[in-house]
Amino acid sequence: MAQSRRRFLAAGSASLVYQLVDSGFSLRAASANDQIGFGYIGAGIRATQLMEEFQTIPGVRSVIVADLYDGYLERAKEQLGDVKTTKAYEKVLDDKDVDAVVIATPDHWHKKMVLDALAAGKHVYIEKPMTWSIEEGPEILRAVARSGKLLQVGSQGKTSPLTAKAREIVQSGRLGKVTMIRMANHRNSPEGAWVYPVPPDASPQTIDWDRFLGPAPKREFDAKVFFRWRCWWEYSGGVATDLFVHLLTWLHYVMDVKAPRAAVSQGGLYRWLDGRTVPDVMETVYEYDGFIADMYVHLACGAPTPNTLISGTEGTLEVAADRLVLYAHPQRPDVQVYGTLGWPRRLRERYFEERGYTPEGRPKSPRPRGAEPETIQVERGPSHYELFVLSLRENRPSVETAEEGHYAAAAGHLANVAYRERRRVEWDPETGRLS
Repeated sequence: MAQSRRRFLAAGSASLVYQLVDSGFSLRAASANDQIGFGYIGAGIRATQLMEEFQTIPGVRSVIVADLYDGYLERAKEQLGDVKTTKAYEKVLDDKDVDAVVIATPDHWHKKMVLDALAAGKHVYIEKPMTWSIEEGPEILRAVARSGKLLQVGSQGKTSPLTAKAREIVQSGRLGKVTMIRMANHRNSPEGAWVYPVPPDASPQTIDWDRFLGPAPKREFDAKVFFRWRCWWEYSGGVATDLFVHLLTWLHYVMDVKAPRAAVSQGGLYRWLDGRTVPDVMETVYEYDGFIADMYVHLACGAPTPNTLISGTEGTLEVAADRLVLYAHPQRPDVQVYGTLGWPRRLRERYFEERGYTPEGRPKSPRPRGAEPETIQVERGPSHYELFVLSLRENRPSVETAEEGHYAAAAGHLANVAYRERRRVEWDPETGRLS
């Protein structure tokens, strides 16, 4: 990678600006007979990106691709070259040349495909959310423990140096006691709302519709549902499990917490009245031990907004995609002026003078200015995808485990339960009990 540097300066004197520096990273080269065979289950939009990422990593060989639409399989051959294709994902699991599978399918298929892959002796990279429902997580956790195989969940932001720095700042206590976190995601386009174009050749002849439905209720063929499946509860958890889960995985790591204890949600369909059943605007307030997190997605607004604000008694950390800004605002041990306005003059003057102020309540010497902005630089590390390959090649633990994937997805499901039942929902992460 070419060296590059992006600078960000924050207004105000008490700001810490985090500066990200790109640098190269190379995996240990694999010999010709030391390749890792990859099979892909799902070849749509996200899978195309994953194929692009994995095929550039030394020692990774693409073996076979499964998908239910002929066009996606044709595109996979264009992208990967000499690769086998099939509409039956079981053939990927039966292939002896496949060491690891990448699953990027509609959510309602995730659990079965993960369980089948582990039972077949394959390592697994599963796109977030790991599960379609809150009940599915424990079964996957048990299967991973039995299998002895690696499973990594794909919430990519968790493994960035930016995330590591945010965690370091929070855990160091520089923010004081954190009591409130606000996380947001604005989108204002058909693409951002999953209104993807339908290929002109989409039909029952080019798509295995029955297999797509799988465990979901039967319904007549609808190409829009096939290509825009995130818009329906039967196949997806909507904004909460698609977009909240990215934020939740990050939040749990940075704050060093497992899961929320309760949630309350509001939202609805305000713009995308296209037959979908999941909301396009949704806000959830999560209760964690010691703090609350306010999280929302707005699919009808493109206004820029900080992705995350972590607020404590000593400072606030603003987190964007490529920078951190720390605003220090410690509580000053100053005298109270407003609180003494009703006092007689003699008592107010004595109060101020006893605390080293003028009788009028002004400091006798100027207050020290806040610290100047401090710039921190780090090198960009390996990507989420490279870390999966490193874990396989060097027998390292997963950088985003099934347990982390379960609790992040479960928090998204918790938000949906609160939204759909219109009530505050409590959850015991240890027992899985909802109340």
